[in-house]
Order: sequence, then structure tokens, then C-alpha cells
Amino acid sequence: MASEISPRAEISPKAKIGDNCKIFPFVYIEDDVVIGDGCIIFPFVSILSGTRMGRGNKIHQGAVVGALPQDFNFRGEKSELIIGDNNVIRENVVINRATHSGCATIIGNGNFLMEGAHISHDTKVGDNCVLGYGSKIAGDCEIGNGVIFSSSVIENAGTRVGEGSMIQAGTTFSKDVPPYIVAGGKPVGYNGPNNTMMTAYGISEKIQKHIANAYRLVFLGQTSTFDAINQIRDQVPPSPEIDNIIRFLETTEKGIIGKM
Repeated sequence: MASEISPRAEISPKAKIGDNCKIFPFVYIEDDVVIGDGCIIFPFVSILSGTRMGRGNKIHQGAVVGALPQDFNFRGEKSELIIGDNNVIRENVVINRATHSGCATIIGNGNFLMEGAHISHDTKVGDNCVLGYGSKIAGDCEIGNGVIFSSSVIENAGTRVGEGSMIQAGTTFSKDVPPYIVAGGKPVGYNGPNNTMMTAYGISEKIQKHIANAYRLVFLGQTSTFDAINQIRDQVPPSPEIDNIIRFLETTEKGIIGKM
């Protein structure tokens, strides 16, 4: 089915628009843009060069997608913003493309970005995440699948959030947040396992108890992260989820929240 495009939208003839899209008046789309089938672009949205978007996305009023990176290292290079399928991008969201040629900011599938969220250059967001009102994610961050940010969360540059974790409202963090936990407070700390999300993802009650035991060793034991990893290996039965936790802890560069 042909797309329904308002004559009052300003769209470059070089942009590639898929089938069955609906583009409202006063949308602005630049040259080097690809939009997949079945997308809905509401009024006053700007989609800028370097954006590649999959199918079934909805972008609401005032969003700016593929904005130039707010990075002092940016020299005008061609780079990309890659967005997957079935994402909802609400009003006034800003997503920056990457800083350098050959690099990309990446948004996965099925994410819900609430009003005023901002995702900066070179950040990678997984699938089925929720970014709450006014949340700000700095450059070069990584967010795993199924992560929830409540409102007004600030993630500082170069940090990671493991899959299935939740960040509570008003939290600012500058270290990594491991998988399957609830984090929040000032200063940010560990507030227990995220049992609600783990249950939703089909993680058994038995494995949830093993995860809780692993994090007791990490956050409640008087030991280093390195020693806690060895204790997890010795004391907690292995599973894909426990392996994921160990791998995350072993690869942290910023350190993890709540640990010196």
C-alpha cells in the first residue's frame, strides 16, 4: 500500500520512505534518511541525515531524530542513527547520531521513549526498554534488553545498564548497573533484585533466589568485586543468568554502583 504523505511535509526527494507510512504536515526529513514500512510520523518531527529506521515506528510531535552529536570531538563526519522496529518515540525526544564516520547510535526494537527523553551519540539501547519522562542518557552508554528508567534519570557517559534492571526516579549514576536489579537513591545504590521483571521474562523462582544470593555477595559482603565474583563461582549454582552477571562484573570499566 502506498504511503500517505502530507503535501505540507518537507521531505527530501533523496529520502527513502517505505510502504504504508503516514507522514503528517510539517514533518521535516533530510536527504540521507531511510524509513521502513508502516511508520507513523506525527507533525513537527525532524528526521535528519544518517537516520535508518525499521518498520512500525511511531514518532510523536516535536521529536528530533538523528540530531547532530553534542560532542566537542564532532567534525561534521557522516555517521548513523539506526532504529529497529516497533518503537514508540514520544513528544520532544531527541536522539543524536554517532560522532565519527562508520559509527552509529543504535536503538533496538519495541522500546518506549517517553516525553523529553534524550539519547546521546554512540549510545546503544537494546530491546523492550522504557525510558521515562525527561531521562537523559549521555554518550557512549550501553543499555541492555528490558531495562526501565523511571522519570528524570540521568546516566552519565560511558556507563552500562545490564538487562532487566530498573533505575528509580531522579537517580543519577556514573558507574555500571548490573543486570536484574533495582537501583536508586542518592548516592545511587543497590535496592534489591528486580523480581517483577525477572518473573515477566520467565526466570524461575529458583534462579531468582540464586541471583539474590549472588548480589548479597557483591553488595552486602565486605569484599572487592573481584573477590565477590570468585565467591559467586564457588557458592552459587551456574545458570545463563548467573553467567551473565559474572560476565558483566568482569567487563566493567567504570566500576559498579555502590562499590569503591
